[in-house]
Amino acid sequence: MKNLIVKILGCHHSMPLAMAVISASALGMALMSEHVFGLQPCVLCIYQRWPYAIVIALGLIGLAISFKAKKAVAAIMGLIGVTFLANSVIAFYHTGVELKWWKSFLEGCAVPKMEGNMQEILAQIQSRTDAVRCDEIPWADPILNLSMANWNVIFCLGLAVVAFISARKICNNA
Repeated sequence: MKNLIVKILGCHHSMPLAMAVISASALGMALMSEHVFGLQPCVLCIYQRWPYAIVIALGLIGLAISFKAKKAVAAIMGLIGVTFLANSVIAFYHTGVELKWWKSFLEGCAVPKMEGNMQEILAQIQSRTDAVRCDEIPWADPILNLSMANWNVIFCLGLAVVAFISARKICNNA
C-alpha cells in the first residue's frame, strides 16, 4: 500500500489533475452550500474560494505540460502547495475572527458604527443588510463542532503537504 501511495505521489500526470479535481470538488461543495442549503458566505469565505480556483488552473496547466516537462510539473506542484498553504492561512485568520481572537481588518466583515442622526443610522443599516458577518459561524459540524473555516485550515494544510511531497517525488523521478 505504501509503495502505491509513493508511486501515485510521484506521478507527474495524475497529481496535477488530482489536485484540480479535489479543488473543483471543494469549490463545488462551497457553491452547493450557498445555493442549495442557503448558507450565505462572508467576505473571508469568498477569499477562501480563490485559491481553489487558482489550483484548478495550475492543475490543468500541469496536466497539459506533463507529457513534455517533468521538472515544470514539479514546480507547478510546488506552486499548488504554496497556494493551499496560503488558503490555510486565510482560513486560520477567518477562524480567529469567528472565535473572536481578533477583529477582522476587512471592512466587509466589520459591523458598521452607528453614528450620526437617525436617518444616517438607518441608511447604514440598509446598505449593510446583504453583508454576512465574518465573526459569526453559520454552520458547524455536529460531531466536532468545527466551522467550515476550521475544516478549511485542516484540509488545505493536508493538501499543501501532499503537494509538496508530490513536487519532491516528481523532481526526484525526473
